[in-house]
Amino acid sequence: QVQLVESGGGLVQAGGSLRLSCAASGSIRSINTMGWYRQAPGNQRELVAEMSSGGSTNYADSRKGRFTISRDNAKNTVNLQMSSLTPEDTAVYYCNARGRQELGVLFNVWGQGTQVTVSS
Repeated sequence: QVQLVESGGGLVQAGGSLRLSCAASGSIRSINTMGWYRQAPGNQRELVAEMSSGGSTNYADSRKGRFTISRDNAKNTVNLQMSSLTPEDTAVYYCNARGRQELGVLFNVWGQGTQVTVSS
């Protein structure tokens, strides 16, 4: 199986910054895409940013410019640097990875989520 573990969430003042990290482990042949989604109460889970193994990125328009995604393919990690945070950024942030296991089976896995709370 493939597992994801997130870290870096917490409480931050408006205007502050946080850096989220996610590490994938398990029977991994390749990870095609790693990224971050978030979900606030009453809302659907939405894309924040994702990156392919080739380095192409996909950002939600509303967050592009404040959030920066980075990835280390060799370490199977992905990070999200968040700046100029506002209370509207408050949500549970989930790491996502899509790829192929060593045995060839496709996977789409999620981390447990990490809470980000931005206070006024």
